[in-house]
Amino acid sequence: MNRQEAYELLTEYTKKPGLIKHALGVEAVMRAYAVNFGEDPEAWGIVGLLHDFDYERYPTAEEHPYKGAEILRERGIPEEWVEAVLGHADYTGVERKTKMAKTLFAVDELTGFIVAVALVRPSKKIEDVAVKSVKKKIKDKAFAAAVSRDDMRKGAEELGVDLDEHIGFVLQAMKKAATALGL
Repeated sequence: MNRQEAYELLTEYTKKPGLIKHALGVEAVMRAYAVNFGEDPEAWGIVGLLHDFDYERYPTAEEHPYKGAEILRERGIPEEWVEAVLGHADYTGVERKTKMAKTLFAVDELTGFIVAVALVRPSKKIEDVAVKSVKKKIKDKAFAAAVSRDDMRKGAEELGVDLDEHIGFVLQAMKKAATALGL
């Protein structure tokens, strides 16, 4: 599957602009980490783009990301990619064995959290978000309360990177994609 086919699959199942932007944000960060790790940015980007493609139709923990994994398998997607998608939801119990899977888990919650931080800035621009402002909001349990702080910490830990470093890397990758993200 190439990037265009992945985007078409995403938009076939996902209509909400916020969910599409989330997918684009995760894609951008996955591509950046792939380059950083000497991996294939196309493959990693596609996994980032598709990780939540089934969520709008199948939003429950009983269905997401399982339905998406079935669809991806039917379309001949490599099993490593499918396992990464399954592993991004901690509740599936799917072990994150590959660098790709660990990275997807590490960036998923954090990208959404960073968008929330940007949207409360007066400018609503990601360009105006700094690592220290993200860290400050992480400590505020009432801010974006649905975002798991534990998953963000656990993701950086599994990836073997310092949380501050991870936040900075994700932030920089998202800043490069600011136009596509509407930020």
